[in-house]
Amino acid sequence: MKLPEDALLLRVFIGESDQYQGKPLYEQIVIKARELNLAGATVLRGIMGFGADSRIHTAKLLELSVDLPMVIEIVDTEENINKLMPFIDETVKEGLVTLEKMKVIKYRHSQQ
Repeated sequence: MKLPEDALLLRVFIGESDQYQGKPLYEQIVIKARELNLAGATVLRGIMGFGADSRIHTAKLLELSVDLPMVIEIVDTEENINKLMPFIDETVKEGLVTLEKMKVIKYRHSQQ
């Protein structure tokens, strides 16, 4: 797959305990992105954060949180990102969703 230089970066900020149909929401978003043949997705697990409710979530040993921040990042064309947006709208009940224009410098798969 080749990505054009101009693309979009979709970020979805949710909690680790967020679920959709009994499974982790971050997994379901990545699976849906793959089903739609998007260029790729990465899930990042935060060690500390807070959201709209201002409640701190942290991975500190004495205050172990079971709901650490999760960020799903997906880069693709506007057309392909738009294919995923109805699923994001349906499944993300709490959190933050951002979209920004970006430039792709390199997107390659090594030939094996």
